[in-house]
Amino acid sequence: MVTITKRELVQRIAEKTGVQQINAKEVIQSFLDEIINELAKGNRLEFRDFGVFEPKSKAQRVARNPRTGEKVEVPEKTTVKFKVGRLMKKKIQKDYEPSEADKEDEDDSGDDLGSETKEEALHK
Repeated sequence: MVTITKRELVQRIAEKTGVQQINAKEVIQSFLDEIINELAKGNRLEFRDFGVFEPKSKAQRVARNPRTGEKVEVPEKTTVKFKVGRLMKKKIQKDYEPSEADKEDEDDSGDDLGSETKEEALHK
């Protein structure tokens, strides 16, 4: 398994879309910031075929320190739940072979931008 960093994603997206890396980085960072902001507001984010991000509250509870056995109060906290989307679930399977429909979906990866082209959306 290899770890891919945001920088590597920026380079790949810039190369694939033909935009400058600085512009790709701004778009990606803005996207990530918006995800964080919406989750912080308690909103659910759904990206069709990719997955769903949803804030989830964990109730206050009493836990036990494994070293001492002492009871410890754990305060309520909010975490993020991620449910994998249909297409991602299929693609991460080891025996996955893309169908013709999947290949067409990859070619039309910008179709969720409405009437805007990828470049128009990136330059807003």
